[in-house]
Amino acid sequence: MLNEFKKFILKGNVIDLSTGVIIGAAFGSIVTAFTKGIVEPLIGMFGGGANPDLKIKLGEKTIKVMEKSVAGVETEVTKVVPFLQLDIGAVIGAIIGFLITAAVIFFVIIKPANKLMSMMKREEAAAPPPAPTADVVLLTEIRDLLKQKA
Repeated sequence: MLNEFKKFILKGNVIDLSTGVIIGAAFGSIVTAFTKGIVEPLIGMFGGGANPDLKIKLGEKTIKVMEKSVAGVETEVTKVVPFLQLDIGAVIGAIIGFLITAAVIFFVIIKPANKLMSMMKREEAAAPPPAPTADVVLLTEIRDLLKQKA
């Protein structure tokens, strides 16, 4: 029973699936913080000061809003706001986050697990084959005798 459980656990697909789910979920918050706090500001820096978030505006609309002044007087102000924009910075950040997560999972979990499984396969291959049964020995002797007569 223990050997069956060991074989089940060491199957490649079980290890890969469980590793991806558990470690990916746990590591996701770290990658998100790294991407939002470090990578996206760097992308914004290289993207230009005018649009640090790397958003492409596809259209704008004019809206009227009420704003209070310092004196407390409400005035109607017209503002131009984007109504449709592509957030390229968020997409790049998500791709970088995915690549970081995939690299960590591969090098920390998958690579050592594959090495362990290949070591176990070598141990199984190095084991001598089982001795032939009495029936096989008898049939081999009969075959050899028939070859000698022919």
